[in-house]
Amino acid sequence: MSNPFPSARTARRFVVDLAERVLATFVVALGGVFVAAEAADMFTVSFWEGAATACTAAAGSLVEGLLARLSDNPDSASTASRV
Repeated sequence: MSNPFPSARTARRFVVDLAERVLATFVVALGGVFVAAEAADMFTVSFWEGAATACTAAAGSLVEGLLARLSDNPDSASTASRV
């Protein structure tokens, strides 16, 4: 049976990877809101504007993951060098 508690090194890698992905998705989603809706209407988006925002965030995450393949570790979807 494997150990359910990660080592400090593994936990650090996970936190760095997770923080990078969350930040990248936030930035891309925020950009999607600005593209799909005008800045003044940011809090009253329609269904289709919300769908466009979600698609923009998903596309941004996909591009970030694909670009990460070009980094030092091709087995990681992270662009952070330590992950």
